[in-house]
Amino acid sequence: MTDAQGSAQFDRRMLEALICPQTHQRLDYDAAAQELISRSANLAFPIRDGIPILLISEGRALD
Repeated sequence: MTDAQGSAQFDRRMLEALICPQTHQRLDYDAAAQELISRSANLAFPIRDGIPILLISEGRALD
């Protein structure tokens, strides 16, 4: 799926199948930051071109 500017958007239905790679808990979607948030691991995983990058090494520590 793409938006009006031609960039890919994350499909929220994917949240039902995705889990945190570290804790295996659910993820929350932050549309403004284009990240998936793992509150249990205190990490944010980027979404690039509509694809979630769920590598622990790519996770950003939350403040």
